[in-house]
Amino acid sequence: MIDVVFLLLAYFIVTTVITQREDRLSPNLSIEDQAGGTAQQDFEPQVLEVKLVDGSVEYSIGDRRFADRGPLVEALSKLPQGPGLFVRVHDGPTVSAAAAAIQCGRDAGFKEVTYVPVVE
Repeated sequence: MIDVVFLLLAYFIVTTVITQREDRLSPNLSIEDQAGGTAQQDFEPQVLEVKLVDGSVEYSIGDRRFADRGPLVEALSKLPQGPGLFVRVHDGPTVSAAAAAIQCGRDAGFKEVTYVPVVE
């Protein structure tokens, strides 16, 4: 019985030392407090919309629409990448379509890609 208690104690000590505390993790989105009461950045993040139109997946950035991943990666690589990329997925597209959009953002060089489901 003492062996089991010792092994459990050793397990909990090792897991608390090895894992990073959650309060030390850096969030993907940060809020800046200003004296004026509003927070605003110099650049807004890019927004990639994923929708299902007439049975096929459509990717859109603003008013530009894409059906294939190649032209989408090319268009994303020309955008400013500092503020990050939000991938907004509407109801309808499959998980693989959402994952493809996230991968396109990574392929284009975005370091921060955030998945945002749209509740309709």
